Amino acid sequence: MSANSVETEKASRSSNPTVPARPGAVVLPLPGSQTNNPAADAQIILGGDAHLNVDRKGSFVDTHDIHAVVDDYEGKPTEEERLTLRRVAGSVPTVAYLICIVEFAERSSYYGVQPLFSNFVNRPLPAHGNGYGAPPAGGQGTAGALGMGTVKATAVSQSFSMLTYTLPLLFAWLADTKTGRYKMVFAGVWVCGISHVLMCAAGAPSLLASGNAKIPFFISVYILCLGAAMFKPNISPILLDQMKDNKLMTKVLKSGEKVLVDPEHTTERTMLWFYFLINVGGFMNVPTSYTAKYVGWWLSFLLPVFFYMPLPILLWFMRKRLTLYPPGGSDLGNVLRVLGICFKRGGIKRMFGKGKGFFEPAKPSVIALSGSPIEVPWNDAFVNDVRRAFQATGIFCFFPIQYINDNGLGNSASALSTMLTTNGVPNDVIGNFNSLSIIIAAPILNFGLYPLLRKYKIHYGPVSRMTTGLLMSAIGGVGYTVLNYYAYKLGPCGNKGTSLSCVDENGDSLVSSITIWYMAIPYAIGGISELFINVPAYGIAYSHAPKNMRGLVAALNLLSTGFAYAFGLAFAGLVKDPYLTWVFGAPSIIGFVAAATFYWLFRDMDNEEYEISDNGDYHLEGAQPAAAATSSAGSVSEKGVGVDEKKV
Repeated sequence: MSANSVETEKASRSSNPTVPARPGAVVLPLPGSQTNNPAADAQIILGGDAHLNVDRKGSFVDTHDIHAVVDDYEGKPTEEERLTLRRVAGSVPTVAYLICIVEFAERSSYYGVQPLFSNFVNRPLPAHGNGYGAPPAGGQGTAGALGMGTVKATAVSQSFSMLTYTLPLLFAWLADTKTGRYKMVFAGVWVCGISHVLMCAAGAPSLLASGNAKIPFFISVYILCLGAAMFKPNISPILLDQMKDNKLMTKVLKSGEKVLVDPEHTTERTMLWFYFLINVGGFMNVPTSYTAKYVGWWLSFLLPVFFYMPLPILLWFMRKRLTLYPPGGSDLGNVLRVLGICFKRGGIKRMFGKGKGFFEPAKPSVIALSGSPIEVPWNDAFVNDVRRAFQATGIFCFFPIQYINDNGLGNSASALSTMLTTNGVPNDVIGNFNSLSIIIAAPILNFGLYPLLRKYKIHYGPVSRMTTGLLMSAIGGVGYTVLNYYAYKLGPCGNKGTSLSCVDENGDSLVSSITIWYMAIPYAIGGISELFINVPAYGIAYSHAPKNMRGLVAALNLLSTGFAYAFGLAFAGLVKDPYLTWVFGAPSIIGFVAAATFYWLFRDMDNEEYEISDNGDYHLEGAQPAAAATSSAGSVSEKGVGVDEKKV
């Protein structure tokens, strides 16, 4: 601002102190007009939306005009257009599909081995087998290795999965603050590769026979959980970082119809592809289960390596084609400060009081008008981002019950399968109906149901979709309960059907007359429920997070699954005969109650527009894509100043 402009501003306010400052003008204190609350002085002059400029102590900036510029963009719909036009998904960049292929390769290797852990630890090396872990041909036997029983098998598999889904909190924070997401993903790929090599060694017949296979096996298992925890929370934010259309925009189709390109539907379409390929990768468990039963563990552990080998090359090829953001320093410290101010100035009552606005006291505009102003390094928009992040976290709290009903508590579903007639089918292959149902249903939702609903302008919001998923998973839990009830009732060993003593004189397992294929029904119902829960969750985790915490909030989404595994680990002692019927039944009852509670708590979110936080300033790694460079110019500063000083 020029000296003349400053003098004019001062003169105007000297003659009439009530005249508001010109938009974008730096407010200078007037002689004799100061109070003991300089923040309040500026707030009175500028209005409630002015923010502290922490780069220059004592100065303030009016952000009314800046916000208007940020909110106004080409193609912005009018209110009437927003309410009446049909909504469509935007285009998905080619590089986004490559990221989905990366996820497919990593999940192929992960799911190729992870479902095998239960049988490897639980069942003993089969008598009269081939020495590689495979049972005698033609029998009802199951592949085995260590023979440590169901309780220890549950403890191993649940602790592995719990760490896989809780450690992402650490690695997401490191990626947000230190390394960047791409480098963390690349490092995770190498760590997982080391794990797969060690796991192959555990299938050596000499180690299996001596019982020493547990040494390389357990080391490889927990190295794998580290690599997966480095990879998983960062890959989905990288994918959504590639999306160009982050705001609601009008577009005229070739047919002449004017439509709204909705970023929520673009995210939905992208993440349906992402989840589709995750579950295509999950089908790697089919060949590895069959090779474990008919060949041996060495081949089962080796097959995923072939899918894994191209990953470092593919990531290197994509490096310069990705829109990547450097680590910006986590906002976690500021989030904790926001919470501290809210509790100190509002208290716990505002959290549960309707319309009380628990997070309002932390907004600079509110602080400035309070009797005890303080300087804070954020703006009002950041506080709104924090509120939305905690809203997302509340949603994630309901996901553990869905996961338990989807897959059973601990290894209960695997235990149930050992009581059913297999007729040569590996008992752990039936779980792939979960992935198969997703592979079939995802394109139906992507190109059938969801476009049809949009065509008739029926809004099927994220909360409604997730409620549907919770109900479906509870129904799947009922299916497991009924099957286990009849497996006990019709089985030769009664309610001791999973015990190691339930064998004939030749050591072959005794099972009920119920075919294992009935388990495909609850597995499929649970799989489809994931599409209604996990796909919207990816979008919520990304859109509700502050810019420098997107990896961390994605990790909170994964943490909900970690809690499900923690419950499985805590109740591992109950996942055994004769309790299995209630191990399935109790969570299904809880699931129905949770679905109703979830919808009642979050139903208002269905009426909100999908909004990605634009608060803060990013600087792209390497060459900036044109779209990113354009959007970054004149953006709101991460420090809460409200505008680039060069633009003032």
